[in-house]
Amino acid sequence: MSYKKTKPLRALFIGFGHVGQQIAKILTRERDNFPGLASLDLKTIAIIGRSKGNLVNEKEGVDLRKALDEVEEMKTFSSSNPDRRDISALEAARSLDYDVLIELSNLSIENRGEPAISHIRSALERGRHAITANKGPVAFAYSELKGLAEKMETSLLYETTVMDGAPVFNMARCCLKGCTVKGIEGILNSTTNFVLSMMEEGQCMDDAVKEAQKIGIAEADPNYDLEGWDSSAKISILANALMGASISPIHVDRKGIAGLSTEDVEKTLNSGKRLKLICKAWLAGKDVRASVKLEEIPSRHHFNLVMGSGSVITIETDLMGPIVLTQQNPTLYDTAYGVLSDLMTLSSTMETGVQTDSINSLL
Repeated sequence: MSYKKTKPLRALFIGFGHVGQQIAKILTRERDNFPGLASLDLKTIAIIGRSKGNLVNEKEGVDLRKALDEVEEMKTFSSSNPDRRDISALEAARSLDYDVLIELSNLSIENRGEPAISHIRSALERGRHAITANKGPVAFAYSELKGLAEKMETSLLYETTVMDGAPVFNMARCCLKGCTVKGIEGILNSTTNFVLSMMEEGQCMDDAVKEAQKIGIAEADPNYDLEGWDSSAKISILANALMGASISPIHVDRKGIAGLSTEDVEKTLNSGKRLKLICKAWLAGKDVRASVKLEEIPSRHHFNLVMGSGSVITIETDLMGPIVLTQQNPTLYDTAYGVLSDLMTLSSTMETGVQTDSINSLL
């Protein structure tokens, strides 16, 4: 049976980096700026912050505003905070009393999505719900986790994993019922698209990457982006969730933009085209295949309009489409909204008692 409770929704946060802190700002200091969130009643019973330490208060709830203030001031939770607790993320997932686990830790390609997969698996096995912004669990273990969620009558939600808070999966869930997705194509990595845009203006790749890091688009280690691993994770998620595939980033035919020269970009631009890192998933008989590769895009193609840190996805179905969803220059608000949207979906389903099914079962 599913684990259902009335308001407030009791949340366990694993990870309290930029996205977690943005969510905290929206829910505390900036709450009055967003009247659409009025119905979201959330009690944070724990924050597992890795380098920042851990806070746990199952009875009264963690003071989210105080936690945010401490991290901004000291880069860690205060040692004098009465909610400070020595507990691992996996132990928290297995033992604390929560309604939903919110997985916000970093993607690990080397560890094939772990330990985030184990965190979510532990929550679902206990009949708790799970929301993930970490791409690893859905890219590497979608079939297993989806099956477990269905067995335990719980919800597994992951809107933020592709195109931040843009409603890719919500649109499919609500608006493409009865359709079979036949193909997916898009520009899904903000860092590489930004770097390519800057290289068109004459910057070398190193300088473009530094600029992306300066404005907060690229990570301190940009290799996942430049080598195409982030894009491979995203197209794996889309193929798994929308096309019934069972692939991981390891199975994607991948080539990123590392090693690309300004001269290469300029040559393509002079020919009337643009270089874009294109993600694709398509049907090959009964199988689904995926690729991430640099392509020369003709000047009149709509992908050419997506510049800077923007993203775009085209979904082809048997009954509708192609459907194009574009996102221009997303910020941390977009990413945070994806998680908040999933929380509001979950809160609504818990009130009504209607299970939030996975995408694939509704298409």
